[in-house]
Amino acid sequence: MSRSMTGIEMEDVACPLGCPKDDEPVLAGRDLLHELPGIFAVVRCRTCGLMRTNPRPTRATIGGYYPEDYGPYRGTRVTATTSGPRRLSSLRNAVKEVLELNTMRLPAVRPGRMLEIGCASGAFLHAMANRGWQVEGIEASASAAACAAALGYRVHTGTVEDAPAPAEPLDLIVGWMVLEHLHEPVQALRRLASWLNPSGWLVLSTPNAGAIDFRIFGSNWYPLQLPTHLYHFTPKSVARMLAAAGWRLERVHFQRVLVDPVASLGYVLAARGMSSLGPRLVRFTEAPWYWAYALLPFAAVAAAFGQTSRMTLWARKAS
Repeated sequence: MSRSMTGIEMEDVACPLGCPKDDEPVLAGRDLLHELPGIFAVVRCRTCGLMRTNPRPTRATIGGYYPEDYGPYRGTRVTATTSGPRRLSSLRNAVKEVLELNTMRLPAVRPGRMLEIGCASGAFLHAMANRGWQVEGIEASASAAACAAALGYRVHTGTVEDAPAPAEPLDLIVGWMVLEHLHEPVQALRRLASWLNPSGWLVLSTPNAGAIDFRIFGSNWYPLQLPTHLYHFTPKSVARMLAAAGWRLERVHFQRVLVDPVASLGYVLAARGMSSLGPRLVRFTEAPWYWAYALLPFAAVAAAFGQTSRMTLWARKAS
């Protein structure tokens, strides 16, 4: 093992689908999100096409790349304005609801037992509890898990691999932008399958490395997020991984979101010395709701051709 940052151990890992070791280099990049040190390679398995970060930080030490101000931890805290059921009392709230349904799209299922992996600070758990679901979560960050647990929900601090099994079979398992972070995704997905009832659903979102903007921006692609994103999926490669873990991919929804190309352009401009405009474009991912609404018609066209940078997957246990 080598070290690229104090306390960070690196490991070389094979393709998780058991393919022969035959990788081709795709790109090398660095941590653009928090500007922490290190250069990281992305390789593609020539057998199955799955891309992964390799070498990568070990599970025991990768926490150094998840600072306390990591975006999902901050963005999922429940505040006084999010503590109760939503009321569509204005156009703004109605539009925000449409945009959230676009990014967190679920099958038509009655409320039951739900598990969220990577629940962060608990906002989605809280929203689903308000809709009648019995919810619990798994979160690797102790501080974020504590925020979610403080809301009164059962939250395991750790990983899918070391979490206790639910007391009863689950009806729904969700993971928003979490699959790409898992060190052992096939093992985790198999364990999740053992927790779900036969008619239940697995819903995951993940960046879409099959989108054209990945090929355009390369190491400056905003959803690349090295080194915390350990896998970089296309619709085909994620379907292969799910199948290997005992799942059947039922549907892929390409999210109608176009903030990622704007943020990627910001990284490019920042690298070229445009220290004012570049960071402003990167922050477009946190832009007010009306920008996402304004871009929605263009995002809908891109999504129709599978060319947006984020996708939501619906899967069921293979028979």
